[in-house]
Amino acid sequence: MKRPIDESRRQLLKKVTLVVALMPIATIPLRVALAADLPLVTPDDPTAKALNYVSDASKSTNAKSGSKCANCAFYQGDRSSSQGGCPLFPGKAVKANGWCSSWTAKP
Repeated sequence: MKRPIDESRRQLLKKVTLVVALMPIATIPLRVALAADLPLVTPDDPTAKALNYVSDASKSTNAKSGSKCANCAFYQGDRSSSQGGCPLFPGKAVKANGWCSSWTAKP
C-alpha cells in the first residue's frame, strides 16, 4: 500500500532549507555592527607589524595605487564605513583607508 505524501512535512522542509540558505545574508548587519565596536589595530600589534599594516595606505611605500582595506577581499565593513573587521586581525578593526601586505582585490 502506498503512503500518502505528507504536505505539512514537505512545507516544513522547504522553510527550513530557505532559512538555512538565507542565514549568512541575514547576519550581515549584525557582523557590521559588531565590527564597529571592535578596538582598532595598533601599529605595535605583532600581527600588524608582520603584515606591514598602516592605518593610511597613502603613507605606505609598498601599497599599490588605489589599494586600501575598503576594497580588499578580507575587509568586512561597509564601503561607506570608516573602519571594519578583518579576519587577519581577529577581534580588532582596521581603518577603511588602511593597508597591509595581504591586500587582495575584491572579486
